[in-house]
Amino acid sequence: MTKIIGLEEMSIEEVYQELSKGAKFVVFLYCFSIVILTFKRSSNIYFIKYRELAFIKSIKYTLISLLLGWWGIPWGIIYTIQSIFINLRGGKDVTLQVMSTLRQN
Repeated sequence: MTKIIGLEEMSIEEVYQELSKGAKFVVFLYCFSIVILTFKRSSNIYFIKYRELAFIKSIKYTLISLLLGWWGIPWGIIYTIQSIFINLRGGKDVTLQVMSTLRQN
């Protein structure tokens, strides 16, 4: 199972309480290119608490894309722009998928 960052020492009740206030589970996208090959990946899942800024956690992945992503043509440029856009908007929300998996377990 993928590691969820930000849940350390939180009870299930605390997680549900944060979710009811507007917290969410997100992943951040990044890409990197090697000569003509471009790879698009996502980070581990992050639990972004209510009123916590996702932007701070996305900086590392945005910088990876900015520095290493755009070299591959044409996908490097496309994936870099896509990754930066999604990260600056707070990441890709995967709350429904995480909650569905947690309920099954």
